[in-house]
Amino acid sequence: MRKLKNSELDRLSVDDFKEAEKKPIIIILDNIRSLNNIGSVFRTSDAFLIEKIYLCGITATPPHKDIHKTALGSTDTVDWEYVENTLELVEKLKTTGVKVCSIEQAENAVMLNDFNVEPETKYALVFGNEVKGVAQNVVSASDFVIEIPQFGTKHSLNISVSCGVVVWDVFSKLKKPI
Repeated sequence: MRKLKNSELDRLSVDDFKEAEKKPIIIILDNIRSLNNIGSVFRTSDAFLIEKIYLCGITATPPHKDIHKTALGSTDTVDWEYVENTLELVEKLKTTGVKVCSIEQAENAVMLNDFNVEPETKYALVFGNEVKGVAQNVVSASDFVIEIPQFGTKHSLNISVSCGVVVWDVFSKLKKPI
């Protein structure tokens, strides 16, 4: 086996990415402190043709050198918007038919592997603060709470890792025929 060169990967140009059909997935970052985590979420969002990222509360916005360091240019491809109040955004999205899913450990949470993706449905995935998680009022307003199964001694994953795991799972389920 031989590793492929970047020129062999057949990736989209920035213009082609902007014109490409996006997956019906929105990411909401609820008060994320780490600029590197924010950049990593942008990069994951680029990889899986995410429709949009909402940066809420204390979540920093591009341009910023520490976001850029991990985003590697994906802040130029992925559509994003800053919204101060996460709960107001969630309520607004729900009125347009978007199903809001907080990624959190909570009562009656659905395990990610058991979460069924409905065809023709747009999902907003909410990822929370590195210490406090998704705000309780946002969890309460969500249509679903999705938990990533974990089997070790730790109680959580890094937010950028959680985003990669959940986005890949939802993306994969969207691609499967019913």
